[in-house]
Amino acid sequence: MKKREEWVEPIQTLPVSLKPLIVMQKKHFGAVLNPTRWWGRMPRLFWLVALFVGFLERRRARLSPALRSLLMTRISQLCHCAFCIDANSLRLAERSGALDKAQAVSEWRESPLFCDEERAALAYAEAVTATPPQVTEEIKAQMRRYFSDAAITEMTALIAFQNLSARFNAALAIPAQGLCAAFKGKNDA
Repeated sequence: MKKREEWVEPIQTLPVSLKPLIVMQKKHFGAVLNPTRWWGRMPRLFWLVALFVGFLERRRARLSPALRSLLMTRISQLCHCAFCIDANSLRLAERSGALDKAQAVSEWRESPLFCDEERAALAYAEAVTATPPQVTEEIKAQMRRYFSDAAITEMTALIAFQNLSARFNAALAIPAQGLCAAFKGKNDA
């Protein structure tokens, strides 16, 4: 099997300064995550990005873990990021306990699996991800119905982060890693 051609090659030897992240990735996923091999060229920036997402994913975040994963999965789809779709769908499946919701994200408007609060957040995520953003008065009213100003601000930061991550990975053609398939295999057994 021929190795696929990369237009910007991943690095094979990662900087020692990334060792804590690498150890964590291997422990949780069983491997170094694909984006790390591109971000590894810029370890200081990678650490800043990791700290930012770490803050958004903290235990006391204003948004539930499942909602964060739901939004990140939808943005990944909108940005056509293969790796992000894979990784965020896995996290959504883990946090919701099943793959069905992760598999229905792209059809959230038609699916009965999403509550009104999730629908408002998904509409907002899509509107913010559009270029230019398309946040209408109707979307703002729906958001105010379910979320505080602080939660909306944090959600906007999460959406902006996921856009950064997904667009970085998609632009560099960083491939999926089969993470979500591994979840499916574990739960089919």
